[in-house]
Amino acid sequence: MTNMKNIVYLSAASLLILISLTYLATTPIWPFNKDDRFAQCRNSKVTGGSGSIGGKLDLISTDGRAVSEVEIFSQPSLVYFGYTFCPDVCPLHVSRNADAVDLLDERGIQTTPVFISVDPSRDTPQVLTEFAEMIHPRMLAYTGSEEQIRAASKAYKTYYKKQESNDEYYLVDHSTITYLVLPKYGFVEFFRADTSPEIMAETTACFVENS
Repeated sequence: MTNMKNIVYLSAASLLILISLTYLATTPIWPFNKDDRFAQCRNSKVTGGSGSIGGKLDLISTDGRAVSEVEIFSQPSLVYFGYTFCPDVCPLHVSRNADAVDLLDERGIQTTPVFISVDPSRDTPQVLTEFAEMIHPRMLAYTGSEEQIRAASKAYKTYYKKQESNDEYYLVDHSTITYLVLPKYGFVEFFRADTSPEIMAETTACFVENS
């Protein structure tokens, strides 16, 4: 009986340690890093640091102009990589981003929803113009050559792959992360697909107010 009790106590202790380690892995460590002006805003951790994501972009705007990351991110931006033929997740996520932008407007913080296509063969500037107008009046949408899109995707560590198809109705597998990019600081945070517009707005406001 004594041995059995010891096993039960050991199992309980092991479970408590596991729970504690899980909590520490998912909870910010206090006090905040004083060298990080955004430490109190961060809800995620990027392997290699936030500086490992983002960088130079060379894309085509909806009016056919070549643009760089400086022009694209002239305001705080919520950036999503997707494609206009996407049947479900892209409309859902970019609409969520647009809702977050509207919530930020109510707080007097102007942000821009940005859409970068991973399907340049079909997403021409004209197609992207129509798509952006349906989502939000301030949405900016970009396309480019296969090489330009691949470079942009690599910079932001996204994934996409065109499915095999014998016609033009192919689908594209892609990641579903939204990135927060600030003009002076570049990439600072990411949001998963299940993040609500309210949390996105609250987190974005924190970053903007501390920038």
